[in-house]
Amino acid sequence: MKRHHLFIAIFLTAVAAIAQTGTSQAPPPAAGPGTAATQPAGPHQPQAKSKEEYDAFYAAKAKTDPAQAEAAADEFATKFPASELKELLYVSVMNAYQQQNNSAKIIAMGRKAIAITPTDPVPLVAVAAAMVMDTRESDMDRDARYTEAGKDAQAGLDNVDTGLQVPTGVPPESIAAAKANLRSIAYDTLGVIAMNKKDYAAAEQSFQKAADLMKDQPDAVVYLRLSVAQDNQNKYPQALDSANKAAQYAPDESAEKNLAKQQQDRLQKLLADKSNTSAPAATTAPTTPPPPTTPH
Repeated sequence: MKRHHLFIAIFLTAVAAIAQTGTSQAPPPAAGPGTAATQPAGPHQPQAKSKEEYDAFYAAKAKTDPAQAEAAADEFATKFPASELKELLYVSVMNAYQQQNNSAKIIAMGRKAIAITPTDPVPLVAVAAAMVMDTRESDMDRDARYTEAGKDAQAGLDNVDTGLQVPTGVPPESIAAAKANLRSIAYDTLGVIAMNKKDYAAAEQSFQKAADLMKDQPDAVVYLRLSVAQDNQNKYPQALDSANKAAQYAPDESAEKNLAKQQQDRLQKLLADKSNTSAPAATTAPTTPPPPTTPH
């Protein structure tokens, strides 16, 4: 889903903030002795410990090709194993692969970032979402992937208030929007996992939370999934309402719009059946969550 890029963009402002703490002639102020005592109090920001590390970080960050950026991040991590900047690079590479909708690489880069900082909600949620969307019913490791994705999504929710690394000076409303976005994607991911396990009640709760968190930027796919979860619990009026919202928010001529209309038609016929025995029978409710139809 496109909204994944919002919280990644907010997070990556931390990288830009580092640039303001030093120059190409000297490392950031925190690299000098005693500097921390003169810094304003606040969350610790990742910083270089030497000019060599600082320059190497920016050389790696300048790579625009995802494969080259990945190789540069690995080289940086090998050369500076104790660097605080390693995770920034891996999340940056993860975002580059996200732009390409490359789920396997999102997972691989996100796992490297999580190994460095297990409480950062950005890679936790990104990996969980990519893993769930990339898992198929026939996969031999299906259950293991859902277990890992569920743990990561929940960890993202547990750490979103304390683990999100943003520099000082970012407007509170931007941070609040990023956190809501993260939470929404995490709940959507948990809903997909529950749906695939046929736990439709749990799926409904998660999808509803995901939808409520993003009312200012509604996602048609979330409402469509919510409709399917409600449909499978025989909550037909609620399911129709959710399908109506999915159709309302989906772009014209999109796959989301077509799926939402199909769900609307099915539910309208089903409700007509209940009041008119001569009405044609409705089709069977879907049992799996609709897949995303736009890049993550």
